[in-house]
Amino acid sequence: MSITFLKTQDNRNVVPVVINGKPLPIDESRLISVQSAAKATEVHLAQGASAEIAHDAVESSYTAFQQWKNTTYIQRRDILFKAAEIVESREEPFVALQILETSCSEEWARFNVSLAAANLREIGSNISQECTGELPTPQGPGAFCMVFKEPVGPVLAIAPWNASMIISSRALAGPLGAGCTVVFKASELCPAVHHSLVQAFFDAGLPAGCINTLQARREDSPSVTEAIIAHRAIAKVSFTGSNIVGSILGQLASKYWKPVLMELGGKAPSIILKDADLEQAAALCAKGAFLHHGQICMSTDRVIVVKDIAQRFSQVLVDHVRSQYSDGAGSAVTVGVAHRAKSLIDAAVQNGASFIVGNNEFRDDTKAAITPTVITGVKPEDQIFSEETFGPSMVVYVVEDEDEAVKLANSNKYGLNAAVHSRDILAALKVARRIECGQVHIGTITEYDEANAPIGGTKASGWGRNNGKYALREFLTTKTISIHDPSAAVSFGSH
Repeated sequence: MSITFLKTQDNRNVVPVVINGKPLPIDESRLISVQSAAKATEVHLAQGASAEIAHDAVESSYTAFQQWKNTTYIQRRDILFKAAEIVESREEPFVALQILETSCSEEWARFNVSLAAANLREIGSNISQECTGELPTPQGPGAFCMVFKEPVGPVLAIAPWNASMIISSRALAGPLGAGCTVVFKASELCPAVHHSLVQAFFDAGLPAGCINTLQARREDSPSVTEAIIAHRAIAKVSFTGSNIVGSILGQLASKYWKPVLMELGGKAPSIILKDADLEQAAALCAKGAFLHHGQICMSTDRVIVVKDIAQRFSQVLVDHVRSQYSDGAGSAVTVGVAHRAKSLIDAAVQNGASFIVGNNEFRDDTKAAITPTVITGVKPEDQIFSEETFGPSMVVYVVEDEDEAVKLANSNKYGLNAAVHSRDILAALKVARRIECGQVHIGTITEYDEANAPIGGTKASGWGRNNGKYALREFLTTKTISIHDPSAAVSFGSH
């Protein structure tokens, strides 16, 4: 449909590395096994790149950039719009690929398709406005100033597996819409999804070389990534992923004087004020915690409830989880991800935390699916107090009042998403303004995402913003050109 697999000598499918629109020959010494955790089986292979291949990918992107940067906003807009149509027309294959590679639910896969298409349209619709310069008025006579917005250059974009189409769509559309080209480092956990999305761009008319797509084995990833960042042509790095990798990338980028757009981890709090609709709040907290097996950086990890309603809220939450999540919350992408999530809960319980609902046990022999679980009594020294679990769980904290709720919400190093629940919108808004997060949502789940609203982190959750016009701004640079009448008196302003 949208990806052409290569074949090994024993007839296994391989997702290739694609440079300048052409798949590279298979190198069986660098193959990656792509697994389905839910099925406990290998689904296909992917070709791992080397540092030399990475260098070639940048060279191709740089060559393509010389032409792509001169395209009109209409050309770029129309390609993004056409790509959105193609993505929607291939919904069923995209859903099947996501489920196959990441073991996600059908609901999550379909949401990825719809929001990916929306991302492409929203970024495309903002190109004309955001790429338009200005004409500031000079102070002196005989001078004329022009401010141009220009693409920064070739971009390294690194997208994760957990929202495989949502994040990759904006990671590609933002630079391309601004007139940049992209070296796309696809996730080795969902390479077919990522390559299929890239193919949608090419099928929409994107010239070969504007996206060069590769993935790397875990052991090769550091050298491959550094080879790309170190290349003189790479102008910026765009990364969404873990804080550990983000820290490494940030240091690496600074070594080579490359700016970075980062969206990193989170530890999203959901604050329940005393006048909240408890049924609604409980349902939204549970959905925010358990959606996609908790494998979202904006998942509801912490529920902070004022003591006046804590007991009632806990009972409503228990009833909701038991009635709505008796069949679990899907599967982790790998057994390793599931085991880590389980171990964080187990360690907290061993240190005195207690179960409110759920038992944190594996649901089947694959050991990739965990029972949705809520605990309380977590201590500051517990690892789960400060680290995201990436599993279907949440921790309930009981506080005296909203001041203590805000203090606890802000005590974490992360600052990505949060939610506030209250019938009093003004009170909720006041609390939301005090929370140190890039996004705070009143009356909904912490994962709320709009294609035309900025999304990004504060503190250890990264910097810069994605989505719509905000994504385009990240990949544009400002250039001032002034023209002067030689016969006019030269003025240097008021310095």
